[in-house]
Amino acid sequence: MAKTLRRAGLTLGAIVVLGAIGYTALVQYGLHKSYPQALQPESGAALQDQIKRGEYVARLSDCTACHTAQGGQAFAGGYRLETLFGAILSSNITLDKETGIGNWTQEQFDRAVRHGVGSHGYLYAAMPNNAYAKLTDRDLTDLWAYIRTIPAVKNEVVKNQLPFPFNQRWTLAGWNLMLFDDAVFKPTLNKSAEINRGAYLVDGPGHCAACHTSKNLLGGDSNSYLQGGTLEGWHAPDLTPNPHVGLGSRNQGDIVSYLKSGTNRFTASSGPMTEAVENSTQYMTDDDLRAIASYLQSLPASSGVQPAPVAASDTAMIVGKKVYESQCNACHVSNGSGIRKMIPTLANNPQMNSADPSSLLNVVLKGSQGPLTHANPTAAGMPDFAWKLSDSNIPDVMTYTRNSWGNAAAPVTSDMVAKARANLQSKSWAGGSQSQ
Repeated sequence: MAKTLRRAGLTLGAIVVLGAIGYTALVQYGLHKSYPQALQPESGAALQDQIKRGEYVARLSDCTACHTAQGGQAFAGGYRLETLFGAILSSNITLDKETGIGNWTQEQFDRAVRHGVGSHGYLYAAMPNNAYAKLTDRDLTDLWAYIRTIPAVKNEVVKNQLPFPFNQRWTLAGWNLMLFDDAVFKPTLNKSAEINRGAYLVDGPGHCAACHTSKNLLGGDSNSYLQGGTLEGWHAPDLTPNPHVGLGSRNQGDIVSYLKSGTNRFTASSGPMTEAVENSTQYMTDDDLRAIASYLQSLPASSGVQPAPVAASDTAMIVGKKVYESQCNACHVSNGSGIRKMIPTLANNPQMNSADPSSLLNVVLKGSQGPLTHANPTAAGMPDFAWKLSDSNIPDVMTYTRNSWGNAAAPVTSDMVAKARANLQSKSWAGGSQSQ
């Protein structure tokens, strides 16, 4: 789902630490470590069924999102992954023997997908191996059978464009040694089959933690499992049953509908989540979608004190209400109820209540195209307001919406808006100087 090094968040601190222990890691972890062979591919009529299963695993894993460049051919690589240290381009995983993986064996494919070791050494954290390591032998073998059917595309990709020392793949051995849990998924014995299936999908092929779990200083997942994370101007929200900022106010049907269509009775997807829905989750079976919902609902709710809402008498609330009535009423309605399965309701909205307003700033400044799926063929979009609203109007209206109709969240400031405007390279306000 995620398309950058956000998946593991490689940091400068990580490079320093990893460089210090790299030699030890190379010895202990071993580029040339031998891994057991997964199941053997099927043959004859059974192979066709296996290929179909493998295509489904590819959908679950959202392989096409990262391995297809914009305007390029499917799985031919070249998608540009921007990092703090330079660019990485996704690899060509078609069967071209010169520029793809046409010469690979199943063992080599397994080493790359589940163990983080490619033909040129350790894979960068843009590849969510921490999650894919959990793939079962059967799913890995089925996926390989499907990959072998993808037509060869000649597309030379210079994958690693990072400057020294970040282009030294051996340093990743240390990261793997400390933070890579190289183990296949194991069901929890006291949980139902449905919840275990949901856990497998969320933690394995779905790699939900890549975005929805914050990262530590070394780029590994923090202890705040699925409690939200902020990545490239988007806040991936809390997926626990927290009623204020998570899924506590959503039922199983709401979660299933959202993953299947990108919408439900409360909201519509935006940003990277829309990509995930369009490329991956809309193709999941209803049983798998229900399993994901059941698993998420079984998690302990994240903790945290709900803040008191900003007083209605606050200047930002007064001005924000006026901005809302002139700019937002037409779609989101005066009481913040929106339009069912099309325009998100703002009332009692967990994303509105989030401590991090990054996604809201992104949508307000740059607009958002709604999800276009089989179950939701008519996608509603939101226009951008960067040109229309100043750096004082935007925080006022956001503070108002984040503290009305049952919402409660910290105020948004002009500095937050200015920083987001610069980082997102959004349009300038047409009214002139932001100081007005």
